[in-house]
This record gives sequence, structure tokens and C-alpha cells, in this order.
Amino acid sequence: MILPGHYLNLDNVIIGYYSYIMLLASEIRVGMAIKLDGVIYKVITAEFKAGTAKMQSAVHLKLRNIETHTFTEPRLHPEERIENVTLDTVPMEYLFHDDSDYYFMHPQTYEQIPLPKERLGNFTKFMTEGMKLIVEFLGEKPIDIALPKTVDLKVVSTGSGVKSDHGSAFKPAELGNGMEIAVPQFIKAGDTIRLDVETEHYLDRV
Repeated sequence: MILPGHYLNLDNVIIGYYSYIMLLASEIRVGMAIKLDGVIYKVITAEFKAGTAKMQSAVHLKLRNIETHTFTEPRLHPEERIENVTLDTVPMEYLFHDDSDYYFMHPQTYEQIPLPKERLGNFTKFMTEGMKLIVEFLGEKPIDIALPKTVDLKVVSTGSGVKSDHGSAFKPAELGNGMEIAVPQFIKAGDTIRLDVETEHYLDRV
């Protein structure tokens, strides 16, 4: 076991209650957690731009502060060394919410852990009781949720079909979370369907 404060090597260190690995700015990828100027951020976008005769190469980042949820867009030299903060991930079950927080249950300790609704953003519309999501921890502190790109929801009821401009038959369907979307004619109440989280469109029957 490696204890807080022990050094693995010059580039892989555990300090306090979380670990980090030094990496080059050119190695930063979307979804990572990094530390800049004493602040920990989640990487939202990362783009390498090759240099020209007048400008040096640079890594353009869009970062979200894990505490304030504000954004910053720094440019880094590709060879600059950055702390890549290691986050622990735990699959947790969604229980309920109040006006400000969404509560999840830890699968081992059964502890109920609140997370501010701001950390879920627009994904709150997809939430249903019992849904399992990956909660990210910095040491023992929950800081974020790894939101999926698709979500599976049960169809509660469907309406009559309508023809689209392309001739395909669709009909409205009410889902278990209260959403209403257009689904193919063969979908019926009780089916579980898969949605694209970004577009909120039907993808497939599960």
C-alpha cells in the first residue's frame, strides 16, 4: 500500500488524499482532471494546434473548475509539464433529489451522498430512481459525475402515429422520467428504449 506523502518516482507522486502523475500538455485528453496554478479542473476540450513560421505550437484547452464550475481556456506549450490528478470512480445509485441536491447511494457503505444539481446540468431531465451513474471522487470528496452519452428509459405510453417529411411513421411516447419524444411505430408501452443524451432523440429499442 502506498501512503499519502510517499513518492513513487519523480513523475508519479501521491500527496495528501489524492494522487497525480506529471504529463506533457500535449498528452492532455478530454475527461482528465488536471491541476493548474493550484486549482483542479476537468478537461472539457483539448486541441493541439501546430505552429507556423510566426507562431509556436500550442495546446488549446477548455477547462471547468471542479469547485466553482466556471470555465477557463488556457493555451499551453506542448512540452509544459502538468499535474494529471487521479480521480477514483464509484458506480452509485440515484435515490432522490431536493431543490438543490441529487442524492446517490454508495454500493459498499450505503452512505447517501449529495451532489449539487449544477454538476448534472441538463442531464437531470433523464434521471429516474434507481439509475446508476459513475461518481468521481477526489480522495474522499465527491466532485463530479461521468455522464453517459446515451441513456435507457422505459416507455410509459404511446400515441397514434404520424408521418414525417421522409415518409417514416413516428408517434409520441411518454417515458418513465416524464419526457415525451418521437419513437418508431413499433414501440409500445413497457419497452425500454435508448436515447442520445445530446439530441434527446430515439436511437434503438433495448
